[in-house]
Amino acid sequence: MGLSAVDAVRPLLLAGTREELTAALRSARAHRFPVERPGYIVVTRDYLREHCNFALRKTLESFTNPGERRDWLAREKRIKGLGYKESSHFLRNIGLMGHAILDKHVMNCLLDLNLVETARPPATRASYLQVEERLRSFARELRIDFDELDLVLWSLKTGEVLK
Repeated sequence: MGLSAVDAVRPLLLAGTREELTAALRSARAHRFPVERPGYIVVTRDYLREHCNFALRKTLESFTNPGERRDWLAREKRIKGLGYKESSHFLRNIGLMGHAILDKHVMNCLLDLNLVETARPPATRASYLQVEERLRSFARELRIDFDELDLVLWSLKTGEVLK
């Protein structure tokens, strides 16, 4: 569904209006929130244009601390729709590693492993970082790369590896 949504709005990302983005999502039946999300795209696009002239990778790579990089993505009020999970996912997708994607699948695995008390994804920065550190410690114990462990746990629940 997410990939279909991206394909539907791709031609409109740089200049499409909120209404055009909504129409594209509706016609592709590609998003659960076809009216709300286009507003996020427009606000974020305008911010990235004025803040870094769309040189987002350069901006992200300017952070020396990976945690600060993700904090900026998740906490910048004009970057809409990204919390810690989504920021981690975005960073991994562009090759900036070191952050757990604590979605329902990974959380269910962590519950099965008794590393967390609930499968509910963390709702705050502090709880996200706490669970992420548990996963990081577990990866060290197993002597497996942290990012690879996260992906393995996800694929155990979904039965697939995407991207």
